[in-house]
Amino acid sequence: MNHRDLPCAQALHDNTPGEPATPELERLCRLLGQASLFNGLGCHEIARFARGVRELKAARGDILFHRGDTCHGFHLILSGQIKLAFTSAEGNEKVVDILHPGQSFGEAVMFMDKPYVVMAQALTDASLLHIGKQVFFDEMAGDPMFCRKIIAGLAQRLHQLMADVESYSLRSGRERIIGYLLREEEREGEGVAVGRVSIRLPTSKGTIASRLNLTQEHFSRILHELTDSGLIEVEGRTIHIPDIGKLRMSLG
Repeated sequence: MNHRDLPCAQALHDNTPGEPATPELERLCRLLGQASLFNGLGCHEIARFARGVRELKAARGDILFHRGDTCHGFHLILSGQIKLAFTSAEGNEKVVDILHPGQSFGEAVMFMDKPYVVMAQALTDASLLHIGKQVFFDEMAGDPMFCRKIIAGLAQRLHQLMADVESYSLRSGRERIIGYLLREEEREGEGVAVGRVSIRLPTSKGTIASRLNLTQEHFSRILHELTDSGLIEVEGRTIHIPDIGKLRMSLG
């Protein structure tokens, strides 16, 4: 593993309730506060997690963990993109998800106390926090509302998984790609876009194709079809949409 571990808990050694928080502790609180999981918690509440936090720097291509590795906690993405994928002994790969800043991963496996079932790889240079499972379990034991937030987050993941199964089973490749482009525009933009918009694909077309359960050849063929229909214009990894309203309507 090439990524560097930066210890974060040092700031807590001399910090006790009632004393002013150190600059490092305040920085950790701000970083942890980026996760929806910690929304609504005060700095002193979030600070209790900091004793189990490590800051990680991963370069593009670095593997955070392999399938079968022991899970010691979960990760929170501060910057960059992380790919979760199944891999076979023959080197084949199926991308399960592409994660962005503010998202976390590894909670479900942590609760089951089982090894990782997927691998995680940095698609870009990335900064993450790793939160140890023991400190996490300790906080859950004394905070029922926090437990509810964890359950809600896992339920949302399950809902997304069911949506993926529905998409793979009932939607055509064309519908999956258009849906993906519309979701990416919503993630990057502010409010409901109208008229001409441009989207920068976050990673390679092959990775996106795998995430949508398509071959790269099928993915490229559909992009050509959408281009011929005047719905998109492809310029490398940038997709120009002349009329995003028209693209939405094409889904029926």
